Order: sequence, then structure tokens, then C-alpha cells
Amino acid sequence: MDTLETLRAVVFIAETGSFSRAARELRVSPTAITRAIAQLENRLNTALFHRTTRAVTLTDEGALFLPRAKRVIEELAAAESEILGKAVEPSGQLAITAPVLYGRLHVIPAVAELRIRHPGLRVRALLLDRVVNLAEEGIDVAVRIGDLPDSALLAVRVGEVQQVLVASPSYLARRGTPQIPQDLEQHDIIAFSGLGTLNEWRFGDGSVSRGFSPVLEVNTADAAVEAAKSGMGIARLLSYQVRDQLEAGTLRTLLRERSTAPLPVHLVFPANRRSSPAVRAFIDIVKTTGSSMSDD
Repeated sequence: MDTLETLRAVVFIAETGSFSRAARELRVSPTAITRAIAQLENRLNTALFHRTTRAVTLTDEGALFLPRAKRVIEELAAAESEILGKAVEPSGQLAITAPVLYGRLHVIPAVAELRIRHPGLRVRALLLDRVVNLAEEGIDVAVRIGDLPDSALLAVRVGEVQQVLVASPSYLARRGTPQIPQDLEQHDIIAFSGLGTLNEWRFGDGSVSRGFSPVLEVNTADAAVEAAKSGMGIARLLSYQVRDQLEAGTLRTLLRERSTAPLPVHLVFPANRRSSPAVRAFIDIVKTTGSSMSDD
């Protein structure tokens, strides 16, 4: 078996948990499959599969190798199709990551539309309020909010969101409403690590509030929202994260006239995923349908 067929064997074995079923799919003998995998493992100097009489499962190294094997197969198929001038129907698995609430509001509807158009495509959505390393997590495309650092990732701008300061009516009644950014230094601050610097907030007019020590630091937007609603202090969040609370009156916006410029929303992906039919299809869905990635 050549290298490409061996990679296909790795994928089939991982998906079926069986060397013999992989052999039938590839129309080769089980002996040929076993020999090819053994040669690959010897070349990599590591085992890719745990083998028992009852099951075949991936080792940790195998789990790391699998998405890369899939990508090689997909990239080759896409390259062949481009040369032949054929369109490629997205298939296999597309891995996406986005912030938790943003993913629920904007990414999942886009995924639903993607699946309607391309039913052969499976999607894995990793929703986390932290920046994910795409290579380490096996991610194809990520939603990033804010200015992008220099990197080897490619980016497509798809929307924008607004930062807002919020507090509950009960907190404002107890502590008063800040009139200028410097007033924040006398208030209780809830810091959400997903928005960068925890003890310095900049505003659209160039003013800065610094020198405060947050009374609470959290790593998820939901936690910051709940803390603000409970009257614990003032939080800086993104408008989509507090839309429902603002409409219900459980939170109020502060210093609105000092708002910063909207933050851009990008889809970012590794350069080697540029030709992926699944990645292209997802980007097209976001850009050309009602799956808006901007604040309402």
C-alpha cells in the first residue's frame, strides 16, 4: 500500500474500530492493512492504535495524527478536483471554534444552514471563552473577535461587535453612576479575561481608566453577566452578551458616549485549509446568507 492508501486505512480503522472492516472498504487483504499500519508506526516510532481482542482504539499519538491524515487526503482530493475543473462537495468533518455565547447566537445558525446545503458534512463546534490553538485542537476555522495579532493564519472579516460597560440598577442605586472613565477607579469592577487587560480600560475618546483592582475576575462571559446582574459591580462586556439583560432592564449601560470603535469579527484558518471545500462552504454561508456575525 502506498502512503495515501495507508492514511486512508488509518482513517477507516479509527472510524470503524476494525482492521478487517477497513480492509473491506479499501478492497485489500487484512494482512496488507496490518503490514501497512505497522510500517507507518515503525516510521513514526510510535503506536497509533491500541489493539485488543475486543476493540481497536486510537492512542493519544493516534488521536493527534488522525486529523492531519484526514487533511492530507482532503487536500489532495481538492487539488485534483481543481486541476480537473470539478466542484467538490464538502464532506467529512469541519471543526469550528468560537466564544460560547457568540457561537450559540451566530455560529450554530450558520452551521444549521451549512448542513442543509451540504448534508454529507459533519461539524464539531468547540465553544470556549478563550483563544484556541488551532493546530493543537485540530480546528479548521475559528471565530476571533477584536484586532488580530500578526500570525500565519488567514482571516476573513465577517462582522463587528461593540464593547459596553454595564451594571445592575441595584448597584447603581447603592454606589452611584460613573460620569467619566476615571470614576470607575472608585467602583467595584468585574473583570472578564476574555476581553484582554483586566485592570485597564480604554475608551473611544482616548481616556483611560486604570489603577483599579477587580473585585472579581472570571474567565467566561456568562459568569461576568451573572455577577453584574447580582449587583456585584461594573462589567465590561460585548453588546451581544448582554442584549437580553439590557432589554429586560436587569442591566444598564454606562458611559455610552465614551464607547470605543466596534471590534471586528473575523473567521481565521490555517493557510493549508484555504482550499478545503468545507472551510470555503462555511465562509460562503456566513458571508452570503442571513447568518449575520454582527451585533443586531
